[in-house]
Amino acid sequence: MRNYLSVIRNATLLLLIVCVCSCGKVKKENVKEVSAQDILGNPDYLAMSYGGYRYADHNIEPTLEELREDMKILSAMGVKIIRTYKLLKPQAANLVKVISDIKKEDPDFEMYVMLGAWVDCKNSFGSGDGEPDHNVENEENPAEIDRAVALANKYPDIIKVIAVGNEAMVKWAASYYVEPWIILKWVNHLQDLKKEGKLPKDLWVTSSDNFASWGGGGEEYHVEDLNNLIKAVDFLSVHTYPMHDTHYQPEFWLDQKGFEGKTDMEKIEISMVRAKEYAIMQSGNVKKYMESLGVNKPIHIGETGWASFSSGHYGTSGSKACDEYKEALYYKHMRDWTNEAGMSCFYFEGFDEPWKGGDNSGNSEKHFGLLTVDGKAKYALWEEVDKGTFDGLTRNGNPITKTYEGNKEAMMEDVEVPPTSEEWHASQQ
Repeated sequence: MRNYLSVIRNATLLLLIVCVCSCGKVKKENVKEVSAQDILGNPDYLAMSYGGYRYADHNIEPTLEELREDMKILSAMGVKIIRTYKLLKPQAANLVKVISDIKKEDPDFEMYVMLGAWVDCKNSFGSGDGEPDHNVENEENPAEIDRAVALANKYPDIIKVIAVGNEAMVKWAASYYVEPWIILKWVNHLQDLKKEGKLPKDLWVTSSDNFASWGGGGEEYHVEDLNNLIKAVDFLSVHTYPMHDTHYQPEFWLDQKGFEGKTDMEKIEISMVRAKEYAIMQSGNVKKYMESLGVNKPIHIGETGWASFSSGHYGTSGSKACDEYKEALYYKHMRDWTNEAGMSCFYFEGFDEPWKGGDNSGNSEKHFGLLTVDGKAKYALWEEVDKGTFDGLTRNGNPITKTYEGNKEAMMEDVEVPPTSEEWHASQQ
């Protein structure tokens, strides 16, 4: 009897061991591990630029619950990787915590982060005693980088990219830009940490900047430090904004070729295709410059977008570029182009941010979101509302509904045809 009981006990113990090992193996196999290389350029992982600030006062941080609301909304849209920055403010750390918490509750939830470390120059934005010194960096830059490293190590399953700087090298950013050697220094620092095992080896490092800063514009950017930066990053994160150039470089927008005999709607369609081609051209110029250095690396769109309203340069008294209809056309064009080209597009942006653009409520910078602050889906997302994509989701306590109460005729009343060259120059008098 004793031998019989011993056999039973040993068999039971063996069964438990097999079960534990088997269960552990199944659990491990169910954990989906992806790298930046797997995500970027993959149309199954749509990208979006994200800022969760909901008030004109930038000091009012989004709460954890508000961040959770936004992640659920973006996830419903198919977005699985977001880009955010400014790590010395609480939003970024809170954001990755919220994503981590949601993943613990729902193992099927996927959201990854391209973490931007803000980098600028000494005396940026009038912060010091003198003029901005573009060849000396802000003393807070090292803390931004350290924060990025700490978060990437704490959340390696979420943070897949670190971007050093946000439009930090483009020379029209006169109040804060830095020379390329400063960005290069920090990119090399992060790459060295990867080699030393102090950052995940499959973490990708880049800088998010204007197409001109990446060599796709004037020759003033074609310096050795930029060339070395292109060689140092894992990919190039390129910003392109045809909407802005409807004012600053309006020639492509004013071209009336092909308008002969066309209806107003056809003219708008032609103009938005032209805007897409303009973005493709800017990205292509970066690629040409990169290849001229003997480098072949991925290029992804770190930012591009189209505002739905403007009371200034891009509105009725200017280029007539901004309305929800044109925003929707541009959004579709960018998704179609980048998905087909195997590029990620961190579209700018998911939600309107009222703190941007100063005190003027009509400033276009406040109106780049695909959704309003209160959760109204702009025309680009009306079809998603109809499909039930946002059922059960809220923002600021409001269900996701359509702008204009879903009345397309009312929306189209605010849509204007791009001006002729004569009309444009008359409006600028």
